[in-house]
Amino acid sequence: MPVRINLLAETLAMEEQRRKDPVKRAIYVGVLLLAASLVWWSSTLLKDMINKQELARIQAQTQSLTNEYSQVQISRQKISEAQTRLDALDKLTSARFLQGSLLNALQMIYVPNVQLTRLRIDQSYSLTGGVPAKTNSFGVVAGRPAMTTERLVLTLDAKDFSPSPGDQVNKYKSAVTQLDYFKSILDLNNGVRLSSLSPLQSSPDGKPYVLFTLEYRFLDKTQ
Repeated sequence: MPVRINLLAETLAMEEQRRKDPVKRAIYVGVLLLAASLVWWSSTLLKDMINKQELARIQAQTQSLTNEYSQVQISRQKISEAQTRLDALDKLTSARFLQGSLLNALQMIYVPNVQLTRLRIDQSYSLTGGVPAKTNSFGVVAGRPAMTTERLVLTLDAKDFSPSPGDQVNKYKSAVTQLDYFKSILDLNNGVRLSSLSPLQSSPDGKPYVLFTLEYRFLDKTQ
């Protein structure tokens, strides 16, 4: 029987041993795991970049909306302030003192031997600033709008040439306050006074008379 000798047997055995070497397999596995890790890290990094871009876009959009909201609030505040001023002007217009009504009332006053020689209206206004609403630990404290107070003083200069000059002064003073027009607008408690009374004088025709001045203070109007 012939004997066969495989001269490559040893080489093949060594090659087979190398193929089955666990270290080499571990290296292959490690390389595969490293490649997979790199792929995962790259995809994660890409997702993170995309998310950051999206976040930046949303933040920019939010900031833009916040700015627009602030502008709207400022505009609303300006509109509210303008409307408040317009309302105040409307009130002032509707409640303003009418000179024509005063003159019409004065011409209805008649006291014998008394002549009205001059009238004067002193009109003044004082402004009280408003107080904005405030928030404290107890809640919201309501504010107060600005207010305007109107003060009126009517001064009447007249001449009493009655037989007893001076006797008609108080009658004329009372005649003014008894008119319905003045009853509702005069300060009848402390706002009516005789501010001056002249000594007895004589006119060119020798008729005696006195000059007197009456002061009527109206009730203050606050709006």
